[in-house]
Amino acid sequence: MSDDHITNMEHQPTEAKAEHATSNAPLPVPVPARLPAVLPARTKPRRWHRWALLLLVPAAIAAGYWWFHTGQGLPAGFASGNGRLESDEIDIDTKFAGRIAQLDADEGDMVSAGQVVAVMDTRDLEASLKKAQALVEQAQKSLDEAKANLVQAQTQVKFAQQELDRTAALVPKGYATVETLDQRTQQRNGALAAQDAAAQRLAEAEHALDAATHDVELYQVNIADNSLVAPREGRIEYRVANVGEVLAAGGKVFTILDTSYVYMDIYLPTEEAGRVRLGSEARIVLDAYPDLPIPANVVFLASQAQFTPKTVETKDERDKLMFRIRVRIDPGRLKGRANIVRSGLPGMGYVRTDPSAAWPAALRGNANS
Repeated sequence: MSDDHITNMEHQPTEAKAEHATSNAPLPVPVPARLPAVLPARTKPRRWHRWALLLLVPAAIAAGYWWFHTGQGLPAGFASGNGRLESDEIDIDTKFAGRIAQLDADEGDMVSAGQVVAVMDTRDLEASLKKAQALVEQAQKSLDEAKANLVQAQTQVKFAQQELDRTAALVPKGYATVETLDQRTQQRNGALAAQDAAAQRLAEAEHALDAATHDVELYQVNIADNSLVAPREGRIEYRVANVGEVLAAGGKVFTILDTSYVYMDIYLPTEEAGRVRLGSEARIVLDAYPDLPIPANVVFLASQAQFTPKTVETKDERDKLMFRIRVRIDPGRLKGRANIVRSGLPGMGYVRTDPSAAWPAALRGNANS
């Protein structure tokens, strides 16, 4: 069949095509039935609306929680902002350059104030201490010798004075000459000079002993300072160095969290920050414990506004400048609970800007908790 014939057949009506195909084909070719343009409606109900209901209920609950905990549902006299629970970080550093001899704590350990957490190699200082102690012994012997020399000089002065007194009594009677009297006077004066010199040597020996003693005390202090202790009670957050490492003076070994100073920094716009006062009551609600408001107080008010950090969600996006407010948990409330204090937990901070306003029921909490 030629291409022209095929082309002409394509332009023929459907009935003609079927007739032509029937006349030429030995067997009839079945024509498939055409599908309708619109499918009939499904008799089985769709399932997507059930999933939508399951998602809408938690979303509604979350929206209500967000509405209250972002400050939208707070009554008059209160302000809020989000932040993270923080604790003061204290670095435990070396005072002198040296090698770490041992570590007595690790990350996550709770340590008490004054507890030794690391010890540096102090063999060089111990050798210097022994040398200083030997100098103390030598200075002590020199001091004892100076004391003996002073006693001897004082004895000579006393004897020379007695000789002078006797000679002075004999000269008027003619039993001694004036020349002898002059000799006794010179002997007495020489004894006095020797006594003064002995007294000076005694003072020098005393100062030398004091200096040697101070050297011993200095080495003892330096050795003690090479035992690194925790200055406050807290939890070790980071261990930066390991045993055997040589650190320069001021090298960091540990970083601990001071569990007695726990706070949250929040940011408030000018209108709300202007009504906050130092000592104002506050509450901290952590996302991990939304039903446990923690009583706190305002301990810091920024004197200058600053740009809003990206992590801060505000109710009015037009407020571009915010004031930093720090609310701190009472240290007395943290006593005995250092093991549960964690840093970095996100949450909300609520501040009472009107002292006469009553806390909402959700934020009252238990004063003894």
